[in-house]
Amino acid sequence: MVVEAHHHRSTLKQKNKPFKSHHVTKSALKDIAKGRTARQSTKSPAVSTVAQARLNRRNTQKQAQATKRASLVAATRIFNGTDGAPRIVAIIPLSEDIDTRACIQALGKCVDEEIYGINENKSIWAMKASRFKTSLQFLPVPFAHPFAALDAARAADYTLLLLSPTIEVTPAGDTLLRMLQAQGLPTAIAAIPPTTIENLDAKARPAVLKSLLSFIQYFDPAQRRVFDLSAPADSLNTLRALAEGCPGEVKWRAGRPWVVGESVEREEGGVLKVTGVVRGGRLSPDRLVHIPNYGDYLVSKIMSAPLPRTNHARPGGMDVEAEPVLLAERVPTSADSLVSTNVADDMANEQTWPTEEEMAGALPSTGEGEVPDAKKGTTPKRIRRIPKGMTEYQASWIVDESEDENQDEEREEQDGQEGGQMDEDEEMVFDDALDMEGERKSVVAFQELNMEEEQKQLISWRERAQEEQDAQAFPDEIDTPQDIPARTRFARFRGLRSLRTSPWDPYENLPGEYARIFEFEDFKRTERDLWRELEDNGIQPGTRVTIFIEGVPHEASVPSESPFVLYGLLKHEHKKTVLHFTVQRNTECEGSVRSKDPLILCYGPRRLRVNPVYSQHTRGGGKGANNVHKFERFLWHGTTTVVSVYAPITFGKQPCMLLRETKNPQTPELVAMGTFMNPDTTRIIAKRIILTGHPFKVHKKNRYDDIQYFKPIQLFTKHGRTGHIRESLGTHGYFKAHFDGPVNQMDTVCMSLYKRVYPRWSENWTTLGASSGRGDEMEE
Repeated sequence: MVVEAHHHRSTLKQKNKPFKSHHVTKSALKDIAKGRTARQSTKSPAVSTVAQARLNRRNTQKQAQATKRASLVAATRIFNGTDGAPRIVAIIPLSEDIDTRACIQALGKCVDEEIYGINENKSIWAMKASRFKTSLQFLPVPFAHPFAALDAARAADYTLLLLSPTIEVTPAGDTLLRMLQAQGLPTAIAAIPPTTIENLDAKARPAVLKSLLSFIQYFDPAQRRVFDLSAPADSLNTLRALAEGCPGEVKWRAGRPWVVGESVEREEGGVLKVTGVVRGGRLSPDRLVHIPNYGDYLVSKIMSAPLPRTNHARPGGMDVEAEPVLLAERVPTSADSLVSTNVADDMANEQTWPTEEEMAGALPSTGEGEVPDAKKGTTPKRIRRIPKGMTEYQASWIVDESEDENQDEEREEQDGQEGGQMDEDEEMVFDDALDMEGERKSVVAFQELNMEEEQKQLISWRERAQEEQDAQAFPDEIDTPQDIPARTRFARFRGLRSLRTSPWDPYENLPGEYARIFEFEDFKRTERDLWRELEDNGIQPGTRVTIFIEGVPHEASVPSESPFVLYGLLKHEHKKTVLHFTVQRNTECEGSVRSKDPLILCYGPRRLRVNPVYSQHTRGGGKGANNVHKFERFLWHGTTTVVSVYAPITFGKQPCMLLRETKNPQTPELVAMGTFMNPDTTRIIAKRIILTGHPFKVHKKNRYDDIQYFKPIQLFTKHGRTGHIRESLGTHGYFKAHFDGPVNQMDTVCMSLYKRVYPRWSENWTTLGASSGRGDEMEE
């Protein structure tokens, strides 16, 4: 028997180093490491983490400083030198006692420079600031002309806001500042005009400046000072801020070209020559240009327009003019056309062939056994309503837009009081005019009404505030019509089990306008490819050019109070589609804003006269399973709403605002502000109506056939119960319904019906004295 020897565990054994390594040479250590480097732990006390963090912070600050300096140099490189691009300054007075000429002359006097064009009533004043090695262009705006102020600020690098030290800013001035905010305000500088000691005491001047600074900071919190142009030092500081500062970038203008017309000439054949400096992005002759108030036009060619240079080699050298050079010309194969809408094909609509029974039933209805022939070149006669006593000649002046959709809305507004029978003061008139479906035009026709009709319309207008309150208290609830069957009245409506998940084909029963608009297969991809293509093609910004534009009306070359500004459009931005904007209502706007009320939509360089429809905005902008969104009858305060219109396509996050015209065309009311969302043609705006009834007191407004017609639709109560119609009782509108629980006597039974609604066709909005040109016409 072998006795096992006692031994210790291996973990307790001491292991000594086989040799000492501090005598090993560096080359031997490199051979042992075989290229590996030992990374010391940051938690080790041997590593100075404080010193390393200090070095990292310094390096990060140095990189940020270098990046900021490089971006500043790149942003101001276009303005370098007196021959560089001029800095554009919009001069906007906010009070009626401000003299714009005196303010600009004070800026030129502090550096002994001459203001060119100030005494010639030109729309652009120019000044060369040799002290700051740059040049300035001033765009003066008359007082109380908001559209001219918006046009000037849209093309400016700086906005000089002139405040009065003695007169407060009017509400119209407050609205103008809000509109400038919504459009995108360039770098703003506030100042007061030169004033004498009699008008403003020297002791009261600091308090006045402090009060004006508090006012302007409400609209532009970045303001730090209000300059006093009476003092030469403040005038010099104002000019230094304009000539040496870096103008802030307006986001929606990034990458988009525009040209401020220094000279506008008209040649024979309707060609307009516009000379100016290209600003923003690259300008390509293959793309259309937009002239505000006149529309979109083609560019034939772009030529250089260099400034004459002085020969400094000899004393008293004369100016040397360089010959213009052709920079770019339109290529017809790749250029955009003026076609903005598709040509509607009526044969592409849904068609069904009538059966033999329908044809047999239609023949005896004529009374003579055969279908009457229509007159040559006309459609068969149709019937419409006119006030009693009006002649057929007077009736021809009435613009008939009696669509089924509009009839539904009028009946809902009158709470079902209008039925299928005509009123006593109306008569039947046969109309031989052509029924042009899809060619709806926003034309206001004069219609002489009697005193009773005018009083009725006035009362309905005054009751809009009560209608808005009722829509908030009882949303979408209407009364069932008494004179016509409900299945006839609501034939265009459908029932949905769920507004968010129930299927709804977005391409069924579309109106005629949808045959004229365009649709993107992938809007995001198109936008991405478009911006990538724009980086390489076109004239470089900062180049002084002469642009030749074809087909511009004569009115565009006539000098006006607004500066002539030319905006380059991107590819496809002339084509029309359905645009959606997310807006919030202006808190200062009073009164009700109903869906399809006429408004002015301003986005980018465009202004359109629209009749928008409103719908709910899904949180996060999601579409849901079926892309169905609830229609809103009014534009509510405090909520984000989606506005849908027919309008030309745009790209990027474009700001927008909705204006409402008043009796004075120069004092519009700011209704809402927002941003462009997407051009989704498949977005379904579903108008909901709710038919209500009491569980025990059922009104006899429905008949037996109506009960059977609405039987498949789900019922619900205001207390959360759901159910269905089981069977009808008798022929007087009673029915049995089964619910998922007991129904309270105070509860209300409801049924929801939905119908898709569409906006109305839009058109260009023009200021007084301007014509819309051919911005929306089609050319083959």
